[in-house]
Amino acid sequence: MRTKKHRRVFYSVAATEIILESISDGVFTVDQEWRITSFNLAAEEITGILREEAIGRRCCEVFRASMCETDCALRRTMELGTPVINKTAFIIDSEGRRIPISVSTAILRDEKGTVIGGVETFRDLSLVEELRKEIKGRLEVEDMVSRSASMQRIFDIMFQVAASDSTVLIQGETGTGKELLARAIHNLSSRRDKPFIPVNCGALPDSLLESELFGYKAGAFTGAEKDKPGRFALAEGGTIFLDEIGNVSTAMQIRLLRVLQEKTFEPLGGTKSVKSNVRVITASNKDLATLVKEGSFRDDLFYRINVVRLDLPPLRNRKEDIPLLIERFIARFNRLQGRDVTGVSPEAMALLMAHDYPGNIRELENIIEHAFVLCSNGLIEPRHLPDDFMSRSLPTAKFRDISSTLKAVEAQALSEALKRNRGNRLAAAKELGIHKSTLFRKVKALGIKLPATDGRSSQSHRKYSRKNAPQ
Repeated sequence: MRTKKHRRVFYSVAATEIILESISDGVFTVDQEWRITSFNLAAEEITGILREEAIGRRCCEVFRASMCETDCALRRTMELGTPVINKTAFIIDSEGRRIPISVSTAILRDEKGTVIGGVETFRDLSLVEELRKEIKGRLEVEDMVSRSASMQRIFDIMFQVAASDSTVLIQGETGTGKELLARAIHNLSSRRDKPFIPVNCGALPDSLLESELFGYKAGAFTGAEKDKPGRFALAEGGTIFLDEIGNVSTAMQIRLLRVLQEKTFEPLGGTKSVKSNVRVITASNKDLATLVKEGSFRDDLFYRINVVRLDLPPLRNRKEDIPLLIERFIARFNRLQGRDVTGVSPEAMALLMAHDYPGNIRELENIIEHAFVLCSNGLIEPRHLPDDFMSRSLPTAKFRDISSTLKAVEAQALSEALKRNRGNRLAAAKELGIHKSTLFRKVKALGIKLPATDGRSSQSHRKYSRKNAPQ
C-alpha cells in the first residue's frame, strides 16, 4: 500500500511528465555516461527522431549538433556546475536538414542533491531565422544597407531598373554612394558577367576624357604609337558608369549624345564608327535640370540620360541608417585589419548621431576607420573619434545605455521627418513607413514637441484661400 509520501512523489513525477509533454521546447535528460534517459514530444518533433530510438543512446549520436565535438554546452555545465542560457547552435535532423536552435542546460540532481546527470532544453529557431533573413533582405540590397523610407523606395524598384536596359541618372551629394548604387544595378542585371567600367568625368579635361572614353588609333597624336581601346570598348556587353556628368563640356556632351542615340562611337584619329552594346548609367552631384535651365547642360542629352532617375538622400536625412552603416563598416575593418572591435559605446553613438555629415557616408566611413587606428578591440569610445569631429558634434545630453541611445536615434528620425514634411503628421508617417497612430504613440513616448498646427491643415487653408480669392 502506498504511503502519502509515495503518492506525492508519484503525482509530482506525473505532473512533471505532463508539463514536459505540453511545452514547445525540446527537453531531454542524460545520465553521467551521456546516455539519454528521457526525451519529450517536442524533442521528437524538432529532431524527427522517435523517443524509443533516442533513449539509451549517447546524446551526440542523436543530435549531431555543431557544438557536440568542440564546445558541448551540457558537458561544460556538468564539469563546471554552471548553467548555459540560450546558446545558439544547430542540429542535423533525421532527414539531414540543418536546424538552428538555442540551447539551455542545467545539472540534474536527485532528492538528496546528488548529481545524477544533466538536462538540456532546446528551441527551434527556424522561424526566427527566416524572419531575420526576410528583414535583412528588406534592409540590404547588394552592398547597400538602409532602413530609411527614402532608400527603401529605391530598393523597391532596383530589380525592375536592373532588368531593363534603360539609361539611369543617379543624383545625390558627394559621398552618398552613387557608384555603389550603379554597381548594384549592374550586378542585378543580365549584364552582371560583363565588365562594369566607372569613369569620373569631372577629373579629366576634355582632351583626355575623349581619348579615355573612346580610345585612339595609332598616330592620332604625338606619342600614340599603337591603338588603345577606350572605356566604351572595354565595357562592351556590360555597363559604363559616367560619374559627375554635369562637369562635362558642351562639346563632349554632343559626342556622348551620339553614342546614346546611335549606339556608335569613333576612336580619336579613327575613320570608322564602332558599334557599342553598353548600358549607360550616369551620376551627378548637381541638379542637372537646373543646369539645363542655366544653359550649361544640353536639354537633349538630359532627356536622353534621364529615362530612369534615382535620387540618393544625404545621410543627414536618413540618420536612422547610421547604426546599420557603422555595423557594416566595423565588420569590414575587423576583417581587413584583423581587429576585434565589438561595436560603439552609447556615448560615442550619441556623438555620431548628432553630426550632420557634410561628406555623407564616405565621411562616416572615414570616422570609423580613424577609430580603428586608436581602438584595436572592444567598444569604440568617444576618445577614439577625431578631435575636430567631437568639437563640432557634442550632443545636448549624455546617454547612459544603449537603450537610451536607440531612443535618441528614433526621436531624431521622427523629428527630422516631421521637419521635412513641415509638421504634416500623415506625410511624416508615410515617409517613415509607419501608421499615423504609431507616429503619435512614439511622439508621445519620446516626448517630442509637435508643431502647433499640422502642415496638412495649413496647406488646405492655402488651397481654400486661393480658391475663394476674388477674381
